[in-house]
Amino acid sequence: MSAPQLRPAFLAVAPTLSAILAACAGILLLASGATPSEPTRFAIWVAVAPGPLIEVSHFVSSILGLMLVLLAFGLRARLDAAWWAALFTLAGGAILALFKGLNWEETVILTAIMLAMLPFHEAFPRKAALSRMEITPGWLLSAAAALVGVALCGWWTFAHTEYADQSVMKTIGDREVARAIRSSAAAAIVLMAIGVWRLIATPATPPVVDDTDPEFDRVRAILAKAENAEPPSNLALLGDKRFLFSASGESFLMFGVRGRSWIAMGPPVGRDDERMELFWRFRELADAHAARAGFYALGPADLPDSVDLGLAIQKTGESAAVPLEAFSLAGRRREVLRRNWRKAGEGGAAFEVLPADQVHTVMPQLKAISDAWLAHHAGGEKSFSMGGFDERYVAEFPVALVRVEDRIVAFATLWTTANKVSFSMDLMRYSDDAPKNVMDYLFVELLGWGKEQGYQAFEFGVAPLAGLEDRPLAPIMSRVGRLLYERGEEIYNFQGVRRYKDKYDPVWQPRYIAAPHKWAIPFLLADIGLLSSGGVSGLTKRPRPSSAGRPSSSPAG
Repeated sequence: MSAPQLRPAFLAVAPTLSAILAACAGILLLASGATPSEPTRFAIWVAVAPGPLIEVSHFVSSILGLMLVLLAFGLRARLDAAWWAALFTLAGGAILALFKGLNWEETVILTAIMLAMLPFHEAFPRKAALSRMEITPGWLLSAAAALVGVALCGWWTFAHTEYADQSVMKTIGDREVARAIRSSAAAAIVLMAIGVWRLIATPATPPVVDDTDPEFDRVRAILAKAENAEPPSNLALLGDKRFLFSASGESFLMFGVRGRSWIAMGPPVGRDDERMELFWRFRELADAHAARAGFYALGPADLPDSVDLGLAIQKTGESAAVPLEAFSLAGRRREVLRRNWRKAGEGGAAFEVLPADQVHTVMPQLKAISDAWLAHHAGGEKSFSMGGFDERYVAEFPVALVRVEDRIVAFATLWTTANKVSFSMDLMRYSDDAPKNVMDYLFVELLGWGKEQGYQAFEFGVAPLAGLEDRPLAPIMSRVGRLLYERGEEIYNFQGVRRYKDKYDPVWQPRYIAAPHKWAIPFLLADIGLLSSGGVSGLTKRPRPSSAGRPSSSPAG
């Protein structure tokens, strides 16, 4: 196999290997500063070199060693700035090794490590500055452990060094002890300073951004022109999210916080070339706060990035999307759907889509329908991963209406996207006197409207726990999820939701949750449930009995 063919493999391992080599080089410099030099060679150097040059070389070399240990974590995170800093630090350490006492072996080793890293600049694509590199407690502990280890090694070495009663060598040895103490103390002071800086400079958790915050207009502007946005990206306008913005201000990642769980709702929104940087920044920010980072509602296109982030992945269900160009009511498979749609129309149902700037004119009627709908459904209003009825939030979107005799009996808020790849709906609610087949009528009309507007697909939302495997070698969470899907109808109508959406012959795609550790995923899922339901009280809220006999659940929120 030729070198060009092997290069992708080398680039893949370069960040980890560079981090290991940098850490080893840093420990080498720390150990060199804390242990005695080779006596004969050092005696020759002392005779010709000025004392301050030797002192400064030892002092600075130990600090460079500590910096290499810390830079190892930046190299592992593929920071471009860490790569450059490591090269300069290695070069400086190689030069100072000669000035310390003609330690040419150190110079050779450090130069070899620098040359080994030099051809792999493209393996470090992240352009974040070193000041953005989060210094976590684990990093500080690792550096402190290395510093203590080399200090103990130096103490033992000096305690067992024999000078054979040679007065000159004894004097040099005493000076080396003092020099080693100063070098180790300098590295310890620098480490303490970095620790204090971390306590002061660790970025605070971004605040919740609602409609009273100036940043809310920034979110609207990004959604209006986003290259990369799915319909659920409109949950950013719910007013319960926190945001990380890209350096350009043209992309964001939204997330929620509950306890130690930091959960990103979907992938970054905005420019494609800024996705990975926001993914990394979110994970680093959560790590700096000792939080569990989670990425919820990811699709198949997000899996390569998840792998690059080093995340564990678990399937949570499947989402349904209906290609609009191919959808038709013709044929035997559509007979029931066609009959339901026709009956609603013959019963006087009429469909229209009201633009967002006109929704306020019917808001009292929408609220009355929503209140009646909520009275028959468990859990109350949702949040985080699902929208709730808030007049300000509802007015952000076009609203599809179903009228009977000019009276609104059902409505759905529409999530549209700038690229028109797909659209979806958020809230779908109907009154007690709505036609029996109002949902089928509304969906069929929405599919036709979307096709006229130039959308490629209509997203029906997620069927939770659908598509999980129950094979003996499947992950335990998949097997438990499958069992719940098949036997948990008292908790949620899992199979009913899947069957209803299957009537429209959608394309099913998997949805995932990702986290740094597999064991964290159950905790994250529990916190997502609580965030979405408004806490334990929201989960336990029961509906009032329905006198109208309407279904207690629907395929939409």
